[in-house]
This record gives sequence, C-alpha cells and structure tokens, in this order.
Amino acid sequence: MVFSSAYFLLLFLPFVLLLYFIVPKKYRNLVILAASLYFYTYGEKFLVLIMIFSTIVDYKCGIMIEEGNRKLGLRFSLFTNLLTLGVFKYFNFAIDNLKAVISGLGIQTSAFDGIIEIALPLGISFYVFQTMSYTIDVYRGNVKASRNILEFATYVTMFPQLVAGPIVRYIDVQKEIVKREVTLVSFSKGLERFILGLAKKMILANTFASVADSVFTESGGDFSTVNAWIGVFAYTFQIYFDFSAYSDMAIGLGKMFGFNFLENFNYPYISKSIKEFWRRWHISLSSWFRDYLYISLGGNRKGKSRTYLNLFIVFFITGLWHGAAWNFVIWGLFHGLFIVIERVGFDKVLEKLWAPIQHIYTLLIVLVGWVLFRAEDLNHALIYLKTMFVYTEGNHAPNDFITYFNYSNEVAVIFILGVIFSFPIYPYLEKKLTNPIYLPFRYIFVLTLLFISIVYIAAGSYNPFIYFRF
Repeated sequence: MVFSSAYFLLLFLPFVLLLYFIVPKKYRNLVILAASLYFYTYGEKFLVLIMIFSTIVDYKCGIMIEEGNRKLGLRFSLFTNLLTLGVFKYFNFAIDNLKAVISGLGIQTSAFDGIIEIALPLGISFYVFQTMSYTIDVYRGNVKASRNILEFATYVTMFPQLVAGPIVRYIDVQKEIVKREVTLVSFSKGLERFILGLAKKMILANTFASVADSVFTESGGDFSTVNAWIGVFAYTFQIYFDFSAYSDMAIGLGKMFGFNFLENFNYPYISKSIKEFWRRWHISLSSWFRDYLYISLGGNRKGKSRTYLNLFIVFFITGLWHGAAWNFVIWGLFHGLFIVIERVGFDKVLEKLWAPIQHIYTLLIVLVGWVLFRAEDLNHALIYLKTMFVYTEGNHAPNDFITYFNYSNEVAVIFILGVIFSFPIYPYLEKKLTNPIYLPFRYIFVLTLLFISIVYIAAGSYNPFIYFRF
C-alpha cells in the first residue's frame, strides 16, 4: 500500500483516523499498531513476520543491555539485524557475483540452478536501522530500554514512516509514544504537509519519472546527447520530489497522530558543495551513518588517513544500503571521493569561487552520480555518461524534445516548477503570509492541490513506487 493510492487516501486513512480519535487515549497505540501491521501485510503478506521478529529481538536486547548483559545484548542485536538484512537484501546479490566469478574461471555454475531467489521485504533497511539505533542508544545510555512491548512495537511498525522513511530514532519519539496530544492546529498543519507531499509526488515527481524512464529504459540506449541531459535532469528532479514527498507525507501523517518527526530534506539542490549536499539530502540516513557508523569507526579522532578511510567505508555502506548492485556501490564511493577531496582542502578553494560556480560544481557531481544510481547496471551507466559528454545526435533530432517524448507543453511547465520548488519558496511564502487575512487563500491553494492530486490518481496516472530497493 502506498500513500498515493486511492485505497490509502479514501479508505484506509479516513478509517484509521476515525478509529484513532474515537477510542480512549490508552488504546491509541493499539490502533496505530494494528493499522501498521495491516498496512504492511496488505502488500508484503507473510514478510511482515520478519519485521515482527526484528521488533521482538530488539525489545528483548534493549532490556538485556539495561539489566547488565551490555555487550551480549548489543552484539546479539547487531548480529541478528545485520544477518536479517544480509540474507533478505544481499543474498541474491552475493550468489550472482559468486556465479560470475566461478563462470569467469571457466567452471560450470549449474550447481546454483536450484537456489531460490529470496524476496526483498519492503522497507527492511528502514526498520532494521531504526531498531539498531535503539539498542545502540540503550547501550550508550542515551535512552532507557522500553519495558512495554506494545509501545515499542508501535514505534518500530508505525506506518507513516515504515516503508519510505524518514528513519525515526526512538530517542526522538519516546515521550510521544507514551503520551501525546493532537490539537486542531497541529492536525491541520499535518494535513497541509501531507497534501503538499502528495501534490509533489503526483504532479511533479511522477511527471519527471515518465520522462526519465523514457530515456533510461524505453529509448533502448539510442538517444542524443541533448536527450541524455534531459533524462538525467528529469531523474534528478524525480528522485528529489519523490523522496521528499514521501517524507513530507510521513511528517504530515505523524503530526495528525501526535508525533513530530524530524525533517528529512532541506533543499539539497541549493548546496554549494558535496559536503553541504549530504547535510541536506536524506538527513535521517546521513545522521544515522554519522552517529552510529562513522563515530564508531573512530570518526576524525585517529588521524587524517584513518578519517579518509572511515569516510570511504561510510559511503561504501551508504551505496550498498540503497541497493544490492555494483552501480549503487560505485555511486556511494563516487560521493565519498568528493567528500574526501573537499576535506583534503578543496573546500577552501570552493569558498573563494563565485557562488554560481560552486552550485554548478555540486550539481554536476550530483547529476553524474544520479546516472550511476538510476542506470540498470554499471555498463549502462558508462554508456549513458559517454552520451552525455561526447556529443551524438542518436536516432532522434537533438531539439525534437516534444515529439520524442510525445508530451505537450505541460512537461516544460513541470520542469520550470521543478526548478522553482527546488528552492525554499513555499517556506518563504508561508512565513510571509502569516496574517489571518491570507489564510483563506492558503487553504484554497492547498485544497486545489489535493483535488488535482486525486484527479491524477483517479485517472490512473503513472504512479511508480521507487522504494522497492530499500
């Protein structure tokens, strides 16, 4: 089940909200837990058992750590979570690479024919990282272990952020898990945030997705340099508006149920360096790797060489977290390389440059990275990058954009909107229009976005879900 579906918007969410507000407050966690388990089971069937298993293990490990078996509890939690993630997310990847190595040695790989591919549970990377952050925080003494399995299970399975993030840490919501209030103001703010996210997904992200898919997949690889750049710009907007839209919807839903999730995106495309980009992009993941991996490896406390190695390890894992394929690993190391280059001293050079040059540098690195991220495999990525930087007309006229994609002027308008809303325009207007006299116009605007989004959904518009890798 996805947020941008008619079933979720017209049946699931209204029913859950109604039930949540009519039951006594002491049963509200039970409502969220039941709704979350149904939400996940609806699409994943029996794979929900993996999430339940992870929840029980880390609940017990937290208590074990607090009761004195500190190292045993932490090690068991980390081992179980990493093993679960390794088996369900990386087993197929490992087998494919092992077969490739054996085949390269001239040995028959028929022995692998009977091995069954393991299904990837949706959102496993998110909930595994959440539960690991919990046991690590208990071990570090940052939080007390939960002694209520219902409250802990509510935290782990909470449907607003379950399958697409943000990664919510127990330390940030522990008080709200126990006691929270929903006011008319907070609910309306949450509803507005959800609608804005839904509009970003349906109007912007999905339009960009159709353009990007046309180039990356439907073109068959025979396209012009101009169309290659159009395709990567489209994907650059798609992945930002899709990711940030789901975070907006999750944050909005959280407010509607009384939770305040932290921001996950802060207009990353206005960054002037790759370092800044990662402070603004997928903030919950970046901060997770900083606090639980980079610092655990020693951070920058063991000399420059070790610091650079730690950064490469972090970005290697970052790439692997996003998907079980070598192009994701290369994408992570590619970003890690520029993080290290900037740390070595290039950041001082950047600071002296004209601001637009800083933006161009950052966006160029990000664009090349997105090709590595989006391409079907590394070979396809290299061919795509060659087309971008070595001029070719392909089989299509280089300026025949509308004919090639079979789109109307709507696409051009969406591209313009994509550029505009990559800047913090809405927060600026929201702050300026605080006078109550402007509220009716604000509500009309938001309701119009909701209406347009529902029209898109009802019309069966192209509505991809890009989180299947996570």
